[in-house]
Amino acid sequence: MELLRQIDLTDLIKRALAEDVGQGDITTASTVTPGAKGRATIRVKEPRMVLAGGVFIEQVMRLTGANPRIISLAPEGAQLKAGDTLAVVEGNLAGLLIGERTALNFVQLLSGIATITRTYVDAVAGTRAKIIDTRKTHPGLRAVEKYAVRVGGGHNHRVGLDSGVLIKENHIVAAGSVTKAIVSARKLAPHTLKIEIECETLAQVEEAIAAGADALLLDNMPLVDIHLARSLAKSNVLLEVSGGVSLDTVRAIADAGVDLISVGALTHSARFLDISMRIELL
Repeated sequence: MELLRQIDLTDLIKRALAEDVGQGDITTASTVTPGAKGRATIRVKEPRMVLAGGVFIEQVMRLTGANPRIISLAPEGAQLKAGDTLAVVEGNLAGLLIGERTALNFVQLLSGIATITRTYVDAVAGTRAKIIDTRKTHPGLRAVEKYAVRVGGGHNHRVGLDSGVLIKENHIVAAGSVTKAIVSARKLAPHTLKIEIECETLAQVEEAIAAGADALLLDNMPLVDIHLARSLAKSNVLLEVSGGVSLDTVRAIADAGVDLISVGALTHSARFLDISMRIELL
């Protein structure tokens, strides 16, 4: 959770509340006695859930005026199951109700990401391969979604275009060739950044290695070519595999000796996990 506390969530939460609350919660205003207090219990309804984003609960409820007091909160990364209590929060009843959907949305999304990430990480356990994310994140949510990947045991690829050099197929076309693209990147990029280039064929793999690439992104390559690429690259060039990765294929890819397996589905296709909040009057 400390990693998430380092991210300023205030603006993100305010924007989320603004689109949900608008000018005010008419239903809560008409049903809740001013000054009423309540206890909110949040429970899991999934057979398996890796919790991520629990810190959002307190911060959302604080901004909705609940003046929340956290009675219990499962730790980040906890593996929970149906019926488990995720959190218990006491505070002003109106604020708890106003913040309910926004708080749960964040927890459901981030826990979905953490849970599917953990499933992929477990699938490659015992190999050298690390499961990594991509930039296929929801606009405005990249920092917290990549955080959720880490909670699930995965690792982060580039946070943004300024955090690494990844030459893709369109960059190769723009530069004129694999070699020209690598040479140009080497001239501009600081020495602290590795040069990674996407390869779609074994011929490109050989050209990229000869040109001095630090890492190769093998895009949608058949498994037999991945094995051959590992032999060509030896151990001094990092190999990343992307495209066509699923839970059915990830173990075989990892067993081919690659270093990184990027899975866009960790963030762009994670399912909202089912949790519920029930209120008691105090």
